[in-house]
Amino acid sequence: MEIFVSGVVYTKKDIYSKLNVPQEKQGGNWNTGYNRYMDDFYLFCNIGVAGRTGHDYNNRWEGNNLLWYGKSQTNVSQNVIKDLISNNFKIFIFTRTNSGKPFTFEGEGIAQDYKESTPVEITWSFKGRQLSRPETIPEEIPIEEKTLWEGNSQKILVNKYERNPQARRDCIEHFGYLCQICKFDFEKEYGEMGKQFIHVHHITPISLVKKDYVIDPITDLIPVCPNCHAIIHKRNPCLTIAEVKSIFRY
Repeated sequence: MEIFVSGVVYTKKDIYSKLNVPQEKQGGNWNTGYNRYMDDFYLFCNIGVAGRTGHDYNNRWEGNNLLWYGKSQTNVSQNVIKDLISNNFKIFIFTRTNSGKPFTFEGEGIAQDYKESTPVEITWSFKGRQLSRPETIPEEIPIEEKTLWEGNSQKILVNKYERNPQARRDCIEHFGYLCQICKFDFEKEYGEMGKQFIHVHHITPISLVKKDYVIDPITDLIPVCPNCHAIIHKRNPCLTIAEVKSIFRY
């Protein structure tokens, strides 16, 4: 069983507890961006905010990949960086957009690409992301054998556009994990297994957008349960949130 669940929020105290990190080995490198513990690496990435060391790099999402910068003097000749990009170790990656809040576990990272710069710049992809991410919703599931590119879109039965995981989080931070149509609460009904689970619906289907655009997480996205989400997509064009609310039997 996996120790950490992709998309779930953890404090450093939670992480220490799950890994059974002795008191004397807590803190230190755990608070400076990345740390090797036992045979694995744990990477903590601030996105859009400075870290506790005061460094503010342009860490950011590029689709489902994470563009990450190492500490100020890092380069690819250093042993720890060689280990990170070797893909011979498990790299557990956590992110946050507020330095005062806990981290979200993204998954096990794979060094997809890197630049020989100072600080080092690494592009991380994630193992099994399409299958396990909470934000993978029905219209996003890829059918690899039917893939072809057209402009900025990837046609996979339906057009699949890159989605920024951060937009999903900002939406949920505003609305919460409650379905905004039927008010179903997964944590209330399923306990720990249902904690922090919800689909997020794009009110304006991305497949209709033919170029990159800036998503407003509050007006363009809305949390819905899988049942309501399926009903929304039962018609083409999709039913509106108001339409589904009008037919739902409270």
